[in-house]
Formats: sequence, C-alpha cells, structure tokens
Amino acid sequence: MAFTETVETQRGLVIDPGKLESLASGSEPQTPTDCMERAELAALALDVSALDREQAGDAVLLWRSESSEAWLNLWWQPRDTGYHDHDGSCVGVYVIEGVARNEPLVLGRPRLVHQYEAGDRFAFPAAGIHRMEHDPGAITIHVYSPPIRSIGEYELQDGALVRRSVAPDEPSAPSPVLLGALAENSRQP
Repeated sequence: MAFTETVETQRGLVIDPGKLESLASGSEPQTPTDCMERAELAALALDVSALDREQAGDAVLLWRSESSEAWLNLWWQPRDTGYHDHDGSCVGVYVIEGVARNEPLVLGRPRLVHQYEAGDRFAFPAAGIHRMEHDPGAITIHVYSPPIRSIGEYELQDGALVRRSVAPDEPSAPSPVLLGALAENSRQP
C-alpha cells in the first residue's frame, strides 16, 4: 500500500499555497533544525478541519523539491512506524493535533521515548534509526532533506538486526520482535 494522497486530492486543506511553494523552494540541503522550522511554518498554510477523518489515515505529500519534501501524516487509528531510517535524509516534525512519540534506537540502556503534543516540534539526524507512535487523531508534518530515496525498516530475525529497504512512499512496518527485545532489555537490571 503506497501513500497516494497529495494536497491536490484534499479539498480545502491548503489555505496558503504560496507559503507551501516558498517553503519548498531552494536547492541546498537543509539541517534538521531547518526541517523542523519548515514543518511548523507549513502548518500555518493548512486548514486541518477540512480533512476527512473517517478513514484509517494516510500520509499526504505536501511538496517534493530538489532540497526537501514534506508529508502531512494523518492517523485516525493508532500507528506504529516500527524502527526505520530515512536513508541519509534528516527530518523535522511538527505536531498539529494529538500526541506523537519518537524513540531513537538505543542499545544497552533503557529505551528513550519522547512524547510530543500539539504545538511541539523536534528534529532527527540523517544517520538516525527511530520509530514513531501516533495516537488516534494525531496530525503531524514531517519535512525531510534531502528528499527520501528509500526507507530502511529494522527487525530482529533469528537474533540478528536486519534492514529491509522499502520505497519512500510506502508506510514503514512495525518492528514487534525488536521492540519486544528492547522492552525486555529495559526491564533487566
């Protein structure tokens, strides 16, 4: 299942197309902080009250340019992205509504789960591996730079960490075995 929605398919969503065009412009790669700031500014160009909340949720492509791309993530049902990377793209996230959690992959110490609510923002480096959880009703904007070439999904198979590459417009799969192993490791002294 690929993400297929774009701003053109979401009637009434964009209230300031000029702002989105301006945020998408530029040819230089952006820093994680730049991406985080652009995600927050992109929220000002949208009217999320126009969204259809009857579906399970989706990711809507806001723009893809030479230097960045932005996705509006809409999760009306709980969503776990599983541990994944962005194949060299950094990301900045802004939470418009609801609650989202970000967790970097850490080994040998307790899990580090950070919770973000409406109005919060954060960034993640290009080399990082993380997972996100979106509570039902969460709406977030993710700006990546450079545009994502692929997504690396991580899971444990026979005790070994395995990376599987998927297309950038595919939703990343949960990592239940890896998450379970990390949770068990966090409980041990």
